[in-house]
Amino acid sequence: MNTNLQSEGDINITPARKKWTENNIDPESKKLLDEDASCFLHQTLSTPCLNVIESCAGSTITLATGQTLLDFHGNYIHNLGFGHPEIVAAITEMLPKLSFSTRRYTNRPAIELAKKLTSFSPSLTRVLFAPGGAEAVSMAIKVARAVTGRHKTISLWDSFHGATLDAISVGGEAVFRKDIGPLMPGTHHVPPPNPSECPFHCGDTCNMSCANYIEYILDKEGDVSAVIAETIRCAPFIPPKEYWQTVRAACDRHGALLILDEIPHALGRTGKMFTFQHYGIEPDMVVIGKGLGGGIMPFAALIVKEEFNEKTRNQSLGHFTHEKNPIACVAALKMIEIIERDNLLEHVEHMHHYSIEQMTRMKESQPYIYDVRALGLIMGIELRHPDTKEKASALAESVMYRSLELGLSFKCSMGNILNLTPPVNVSKDELQQAFSIIKQALAELV
Repeated sequence: MNTNLQSEGDINITPARKKWTENNIDPESKKLLDEDASCFLHQTLSTPCLNVIESCAGSTITLATGQTLLDFHGNYIHNLGFGHPEIVAAITEMLPKLSFSTRRYTNRPAIELAKKLTSFSPSLTRVLFAPGGAEAVSMAIKVARAVTGRHKTISLWDSFHGATLDAISVGGEAVFRKDIGPLMPGTHHVPPPNPSECPFHCGDTCNMSCANYIEYILDKEGDVSAVIAETIRCAPFIPPKEYWQTVRAACDRHGALLILDEIPHALGRTGKMFTFQHYGIEPDMVVIGKGLGGGIMPFAALIVKEEFNEKTRNQSLGHFTHEKNPIACVAALKMIEIIERDNLLEHVEHMHHYSIEQMTRMKESQPYIYDVRALGLIMGIELRHPDTKEKASALAESVMYRSLELGLSFKCSMGNILNLTPPVNVSKDELQQAFSIIKQALAELV
């Protein structure tokens, strides 16, 4: 595998993918996949597709063949699993009453959701909604320009903020940036806080070296509008508290805003409503999405500080047709209500400790597991090979495909990391089943 193409997700152009497809796709599914491939524009990561889904419910997806898989991938949207009956009921109740809200008007669900989202943070008090995360990132970049009068940004290599041109400009994945041509000017990139691959070879001090490098650029440039980054990478890469506290202080010293992208993991996956709450800081803006639509509706939000309101008053920052979609808003409100009512943040904490225990035991018995890590239910099992990273990536991909055969869906991140993201209401039995499948796949392949 070309390491430059390793990304947040697994790619669909490898020999292992071709071999798996030949051995696992039945004639009827192949016919549907061929029809799909004949009408959708091909792109790595999605087309041609892996398989055909017939239905989904809770933590599972069912394929056209009838095979049911635990889905620990879910594109991060299934915070409460797929098709949660209470969310479906809330949407069904609203549909005949208010199916759409013309942009010139507001509606009660939109106001209630905005008030709810701003109740989770003392300083983030203003909201804009958007149809998806990339659009919300776009709005954040515009707000930073409007507030600071500057246009430059600092972001991290290997990061993902969406697939639009401005989002890939601040993003750092080659699979999205290659051969696209000129991107937005002024987008500086720095190494992510990942000690195992630190380009400065700093060892245990990598996180702080990377944080200090951000301040170095802030100082040298002098006119950066914002630092934009994922609070944690979903692979996951989990910086220590000092990293974000150092970056927050550096932004304050140099007049730059701090924008945190929590699209995949806000609203409970890490055990808190916002992931930055683990770090004892407040950003200037936070972007959320994915699970915000209750696992059903495409929906995202930008939440910013109160003082930005005056500086953006005379600018159009989003102006999206589905900006205050009442159906998406009632789905979001019901999801948040269930998280709070059922004490699911506490449940995530319990499942986190159980998962760390299970993954650690697996690591002790598997020499190719280099590291296991998690924040809440964002989990990663990093594989290493004594020869090359390409061999580690090949092993990770083989484990993923064998796990699919055994009944578990997840994705590979950065080539060599098994990336597991179950719903926040996942059961201990489902977690145990998932770890058993991975353990069996590793045992068969190593």
